[in-house]
Amino acid sequence: MHRRRFLRGLGALAALPSAVRAGSGQGRVVIAGGGFAGATCARYLRRVAPELRVAVVDPEQDYVTCPMSNWVMDGLRRVEDLTLRRDALAAAGVEIIRDAVVEIDGNRHQARLRGGKALDYDRAVVAPGVQLRWGMPEGYDEAAAQRMPHAWLAGPQTVLLRRQLEAMDDGGVVVISVPAAPFRCPPGPYERASLIANYLRQHKSASKILILDGNEKFSKQALFEEAWRTLYPGMIQWVPITEDGAVTRVDAGTMTLHTNLEAYTAAVANVIPAQRAGQLAIDAGLADSSGWCPVDPRTFESRHMPGVHVIGDAAIANPMPKSASSANSQAKNCALAIRALLRGEVPGEPSLHNTCYSLVAPDYAISVNDIYRVREGRIVAVEGSGGVSPLAAGGEFRAREAEYDQGWYESIVADSFGVA
Repeated sequence: MHRRRFLRGLGALAALPSAVRAGSGQGRVVIAGGGFAGATCARYLRRVAPELRVAVVDPEQDYVTCPMSNWVMDGLRRVEDLTLRRDALAAAGVEIIRDAVVEIDGNRHQARLRGGKALDYDRAVVAPGVQLRWGMPEGYDEAAAQRMPHAWLAGPQTVLLRRQLEAMDDGGVVVISVPAAPFRCPPGPYERASLIANYLRQHKSASKILILDGNEKFSKQALFEEAWRTLYPGMIQWVPITEDGAVTRVDAGTMTLHTNLEAYTAAVANVIPAQRAGQLAIDAGLADSSGWCPVDPRTFESRHMPGVHVIGDAAIANPMPKSASSANSQAKNCALAIRALLRGEVPGEPSLHNTCYSLVAPDYAISVNDIYRVREGRIVAVEGSGGVSPLAAGGEFRAREAEYDQGWYESIVADSFGVA
């Protein structure tokens, strides 16, 4: 009996990666995706466990941040201002591989690349962000996005939407279609509506904005609506799902958006489609039927594949929103958990956070903050730890928050990418 148990133990030990068997902490971590989640995890792994070899695999040389991309709508930023290099990661000792992980073999502990190479790992981190679900709404595909830009993956689409606003005749209607939650950056569509309104107020004051929403409520709603009444009276109309706001079909040729009962023709249509975890997460079997990836909230290790961690927008981490701040926080805690696991230690209890600023006008911002802990296997907000901007605050308060918004962006870019 004891001999059989001993032999079974040897078999289980042999299945573990070498670094875990040794308990030395030495090993290799392969990170798929170099956005806020992947970059932060790589930087902090090098910081807290310099003995580890850390590789970030991403096909793009540069990264365009979604935070601040709405500012392009009002001419407050250019896409070039939001474009980051990963040079500081390399300087910190992170191996940067310009390729894409297309398959993860959890049994062999290998990540296979599009270029044909296979990378052995002791732990892998999947940070693929989101992918757009073409056909949701019906008729919305990559070709339609050239006439009805989503601008939800920052870059050329952001520029396209801005140019369409510039070319629109005064008096035209801008229609923003919002998908049912969850999606990346919950307050993003409403910040975008605000900054488009600020642009229109100055340049095309006869124009209007219509938000067709697949949800009944939205993040920081009372604060946004207070700002709209104050800054943009009569310019922004919001239609929730219970009032037939969900867009079910689009016709890019006629610039028409259809709900169950109505059809709306837009001068400019910003169609934000439904989303799910990035394709690697789907292909690797890390996602469930929701299209998102269940994880152990203490370590962000996948519920479906041991030894693989999923962080950022792709992970199911409710009630944390899918935001850059959440991704940054999850990545740091994941790095600490990986260090502990590779050293044969028990990971500590995570402390997670999210901070989100929304610019409503150049000198007017609102914010929300939350701290999270893990309780009984679930992420929960710590009661009394967070909060939102107060209603009816004065102009000086809102202006300070606009300054803090800029400071937050500079801080998170520096923390995640090492960019000063």
